[in-house]
Amino acid sequence: MMKMTKNLLLGVVAVCGSTFQAVACTGISLTSRDGSYVQARTIEWARGVLQSEYVIIPRGQQLTSFTPTGVNGLTFTAKYGVVGLAVVQKEFIAEGINEAGLSAGLFFFPHYGGYETYDAAQNQRTLADLQVTEWLLAQFSTIDEVKAALSSVRVVGLEKTAVVHWRIGEPSGRQVVLEIVGGVPHFYENEVGVLTNAPGFEWQLTNLNNYVNLHPGDASVQKLSGITLQPTGGNSGFLGIPGDATPPSRFVRAAFYRGTAPQRATGFDTVQQCFHLLNNFDIPIGIEHSQGDIPDIPSATQWTSAIDLTNRKVYYKTAYNNSIRCIDLKAIDFSKVKYQSQPLDKIQEQPVEMVKIPR
Repeated sequence: MMKMTKNLLLGVVAVCGSTFQAVACTGISLTSRDGSYVQARTIEWARGVLQSEYVIIPRGQQLTSFTPTGVNGLTFTAKYGVVGLAVVQKEFIAEGINEAGLSAGLFFFPHYGGYETYDAAQNQRTLADLQVTEWLLAQFSTIDEVKAALSSVRVVGLEKTAVVHWRIGEPSGRQVVLEIVGGVPHFYENEVGVLTNAPGFEWQLTNLNNYVNLHPGDASVQKLSGITLQPTGGNSGFLGIPGDATPPSRFVRAAFYRGTAPQRATGFDTVQQCFHLLNNFDIPIGIEHSQGDIPDIPSATQWTSAIDLTNRKVYYKTAYNNSIRCIDLKAIDFSKVKYQSQPLDKIQEQPVEMVKIPR
């Protein structure tokens, strides 16, 4: 049985952040030429080491949601086996996939979202926001099933100032964004294939219109008052793309990087491409804090994942070890495996391959 401890509140703060600077997740998605669909993302936490684990949930596992008053919320049984990447404790799956191919993840959404007010009298159908990903991956195989079932639960926050929204995808390539505002859920079809944080998804799409001038390649030569203006280097067509780490700027960059990325042949090729694209969103720890107030961690981007929904594989790398690791759901017997969690890094150390120089 899970225990309600002070670590729960610490976990909420770690997942959702006590300040804007704490969390800055960026999500993208790509489809390969062979039809493999990949959803990838970063997860940031700039206040210290984020305790992250991979989680295995077997079919038939009984799970119970936290509420603000204890481990006394919605109880449900896993219909599908799940592999998730969790933060702080195994119940808080930030990104994951089930054996049916449904994938989901949570993203910080401060000030713009808001859940229903907690009512202890309705604990039996109360679901903590940080366990929505766990619930939907354990229970459903399609987005439409999630949409139909959401009204049966009451999503509440475990910490009043912390709010998240969700990205949900199917192997077909369909993806939706779920945002709860004023206690009312809203689903948005995500054709741009990108998600960051606040403001809301519709605002982010509108904001893309401010960058209608951007295009791949070089800008054309122009005449101005008798002089010739020409690019000073390559990629001048993207001159003016925002480079800061705020959610709107990251949304714009991610949308244009994704939109101009060539389509790769296979799912694994596409996974590799996602990691390369998301390297552009690694957030240096030094920009997140005042001088002299920087924690001893290598990066604010603590881990990056890419999930191949078609081939049921979870790939990840961390700030401590950039080697890509893979969990293959097809190699797991979800009828026999134990409910468990293990750290993403057994040792927080970057392996280095020494190059032997031939004589």
